[in-house]
Amino acid sequence: MKVAIFGAGAIGGLIGARLAERTDAEVGLIARGPHLAAMQERGLTVRSEAGETVVKVRASDDPAELGPQDYVIIALKAHSVPAILPALKPMLGPETAVVTAQNGLPWWYFYKAGGAHEGRRIEAVDPGGAIWETIGPERAIGCVVHPAADIEAPGVIRHVEGERLPLGEPSGEKTERVAALSKLLVSAGFRAPVRPELRTEIWVKLWGNLSFNPISALTGATLAAICANDGTRAVARAMMVEAEAVAKALGIKFPIDVDKRIAGAAEVGEHKTSMLQDLELGRPMEIDALVTAVQELGTLTGHPTPTIDTVLGLVRLRAATPLER
Repeated sequence: MKVAIFGAGAIGGLIGARLAERTDAEVGLIARGPHLAAMQERGLTVRSEAGETVVKVRASDDPAELGPQDYVIIALKAHSVPAILPALKPMLGPETAVVTAQNGLPWWYFYKAGGAHEGRRIEAVDPGGAIWETIGPERAIGCVVHPAADIEAPGVIRHVEGERLPLGEPSGEKTERVAALSKLLVSAGFRAPVRPELRTEIWVKLWGNLSFNPISALTGATLAAICANDGTRAVARAMMVEAEAVAKALGIKFPIDVDKRIAGAAEVGEHKTSMLQDLELGRPMEIDALVTAVQELGTLTGHPTPTIDTVLGLVRLRAATPLER
């Protein structure tokens, strides 16, 4: 089995290292810069509470070197995908599946979703439908990423917590290809069940990312601080209630209520969200996949999102305003 990880950063690197170390798959990692150079020279180091391992990996900045794959796992942030589409093409054979291991609403969301919006593209995550047309939604396998990991140094990843990588076909079917991928990831030490209703899991994770991430970027606060403050907690809750109405209009049934979801975020503690980390490092933030897309679906379903709209306007301005160093 040939598996390529496009975007071998913290999460992509963790998945790639585990696959290379613990399975018989032929694994290739696409990366760049000092991180790539370190992996090529010394291998990929993964640190966790359980200890440290160094894994020899095949790493490159040229996808054409790896050729057609059985699975391509895209572990880049959603806003980075349009730019890599030309480079991705040499990895796509007739039967290649493309796994979207990303936060937010996926570009294939309405493929085989049924209902009035079947086949609709989400402009916020797929401007002009370029991803849909280049990759093809028939290749897509969804993946909700729950592990937390960071790049400590070039070629060094710290796995903080989490093993869950639930998978799902857009149709909800348990196909041979998604079952084989699940088995492979389980062999690598992950919990990767095949979910018939993966869109529900997508929304439950998005519920928190939609609200806590932009609030943290605007305030500099951790999850614990946002949840402990009456004002920011109320803003987060209002955003989540608006998102819930949008999701329910699309047929999603949430397995927990909004206050339990907030309590779960509070339990994470003094954690900086990925959006706040990106802001502090001067990197682009995941605004469109996490926030703009929900606003777009609110308009589509006729459900107003006034709090989401307000926070979206503020965080867009925050993204456009250089931080004082």
